[in-house]
Amino acid sequence: MSYIRFMRLILFFDLPNVTKKEAKEYRKFLKGIKRLGFYMLQESVYVKMAIDNQSASFVTNRIYDVLPPNGNVFVLTITEKQFASMNILLGNFKTDVISTSERVVII
Repeated sequence: MSYIRFMRLILFFDLPNVTKKEAKEYRKFLKGIKRLGFYMLQESVYVKMAIDNQSASFVTNRIYDVLPPNGNVFVLTITEKQFASMNILLGNFKTDVISTSERVVII
């Protein structure tokens, strides 16, 4: 019996953004990965869900189409269960992320 095994692709990048040309390439890269369905987890870390290893490989290959000429880009593929077990540690930084399991009721 075949079942769907959801995966997450975590994309890390460190791109130069000093000159006007580098800034343009940076914006073009961000636009490209967002078009592929990635959303920001934190600065320079983006995430996308994939149905299985085959679709994860397909998306990884599509990243080459928007890859800038300089900088570092890494893609880590993990299972949905591994992603869900991620610990979110918050310091004094203000954020909209709720890191408790309590219910929030807004009236």
